[in-house]
Order: sequence, then C-alpha cells, then structure tokens
Amino acid sequence: MKTLLQPSRTSTSLLATTAPLPTPTHPDDVLVRVHATSPCAGELRWAIDYPAAIPADKLLVPCQDLAGTVVTASGKFHPGDRVYCRVSAARAGAARDYALPRASELARIPPSLGWVEAAATPLSALTAWQALFVQGTLDAAGIEDGGSDDARARNGQVRVLVAGAGGGVGSWLVQLAALAGAGAVVAVCGPDKADAVRALGATEVVDYRKTTIKDWVAGDGDARECGLVVDVIGGETLAGCWAAVRDGGALVSITAAPDALRPEGVVKTLERSLFFIVEPLGSNLEEIGELVEAGRVRPTVDSVWEFDEYEKAFERLDSGHAKGKVVIKVSGEA
Repeated sequence: MKTLLQPSRTSTSLLATTAPLPTPTHPDDVLVRVHATSPCAGELRWAIDYPAAIPADKLLVPCQDLAGTVVTASGKFHPGDRVYCRVSAARAGAARDYALPRASELARIPPSLGWVEAAATPLSALTAWQALFVQGTLDAAGIEDGGSDDARARNGQVRVLVAGAGGGVGSWLVQLAALAGAGAVVAVCGPDKADAVRALGATEVVDYRKTTIKDWVAGDGDARECGLVVDVIGGETLAGCWAAVRDGGALVSITAAPDALRPEGVVKTLERSLFFIVEPLGSNLEEIGELVEAGRVRPTVDSVWEFDEYEKAFERLDSGHAKGKVVIKVSGEA
C-alpha cells in the first residue's frame, strides 16, 4: 500500500513510499480502508516536542484523522461500514491506504457527510466538545434535542471567548457554544474570517490584527470578561486570555498550561485553569454525528488535496491562513 512516512523522530519532512498492510495486534484493532485524512498543525514535531507522548516504536505515519470503510472487524463494526475517527497520537496515523484505528475510537459517519467532510471532523470536533463540555464549564445537556431548560439557563450565564475562532477547532467551538446556549460567543480571529464565524454563531468578533485581547477587554472592563475562555493559539494570545477570563472563571488551552503564561501581576483565582490533550473517543463522536445529521453543526473544509500533493497540503496547513480543515484524499473514492 502507499503511505507517507517521517524518516525519523528528529525529522519534520515526509516521504511517499510503500509498505505492507498493517496487521491487527490488539483485540480492539479494526482494519479500515482509508478514503480521506486530515493533517494536524505541528504534528511533524510531536516526537521532538513531546517525546514522552510518542512511543519509541511508533511507526511515524502522519495524519491521525481518518474517514474510511471497515475491512475486517468484529463486534460493533462490520465490513463495509463507513466510519471516521481520531486515531491516538501514540499510534500510526492514516496517511496510507489502510489504517488500524481501535473500535473505541470509531463512530459511523453520518449519512449526510461525504468522505472529505468526514475526514475534516474528528480531531476538531472532539477537541471543541471536550474543551467546552468536559474540561470547560458548559453543560452538554443544553444542546440535546430541544435542550434541557436548566442546562441552557446555566449556559446562558456564561460568556465564552474563543481565541483562534477561525480555524478548524475554533469553528467547532463557536458552533457548539452557540448551540448550547452560551450567553455570548466572542470570536477572536482575523478580519477575513469574521463573516464566517458570525455565520457559525459568534455574537461578537475581535479582530486580533487591530487590537489585543487585553486592550479589547479594557475597552469595556468587567462587561467584556468571560466565564469560559478557550485558547487554541498559545503564546502571547494565551497570555492575553488572562485579561479576558473573569475571576472565578475557567481558562482552557490545547496549546500549553495557562499558569505558565500568567502575566505578572494577575491575581485572579480561577475555577479551572488547564491544558489538555484530546481523547479520541468514539462515544463523543457519535454525539457530534447526531448533531451533524440533524443539520445543527457542520465541518468546515479549507481545501482538498490529492495524495501526491501532500507537501502542498502541509504547506497550506502551516501557513496559518487555513479557514477550516485541510484534507488529503487517499483513495479514488474520496
């Protein structure tokens, strides 16, 4: 089968090569024919930057998101099932003809999604779901059909700020926070993405090219502080998020521990201040899939590339200008 491969743990380049089909070695392994996949920003540096999280024996195939067809399996999934998932970063990814996700990671693709949209969904949607409803303080019961009145009332008391709202994860954060009934959804993004995030449910937009988060908050003091702030950018942006989160609120980041970037002199005491790594849970993806099929949320695709255009796909991703997910077609069916 064809596959992409990092030559070594210290390399950030990729080569296109061939390899034998993967062989299941775990009772939960499911052999899947991959039709489309999606890379993640920074993933070619994972083994360098997070060596403890990447096993020494990992086959360095990139792209942990997949959409494909079950080939051989037992139990819940059957040959021919259309499935998608996020494969754990500890195992080989999906930039190859066949991959080995685990049944616990898989969910069936909503009928309304094609291969490309399905491949664009798992990582971004799961990260947003867990940031808001597992690590954050919104109640997922507020997005159920009709919504729990109590949950929506609680969510309605929470202003949510999303730093990096125009990207793959950010677009899901905006949609899910709005759907859950958050009191406000503040989207921090560039001006070229303002209309898109408003269409997804943002009630306010902060143009980071014109103002910092700190200066924006200072423009109207306590009224602009938020009970839940989610950062997907890191660095100075994460440091600026301390100005936006209210005392007693929650600050969640997928880039770094917020306390490590707490500005000097900030004395707020937060209910939650944490960095987390997404769990590739098929059960969460099933819930998201129901919302997709009901037309209540949708994936955002920036661009689609053929398998042999993988270098251009990663360049687009690394440019920082992608408006949603970058997807690579693996099979001719995608």
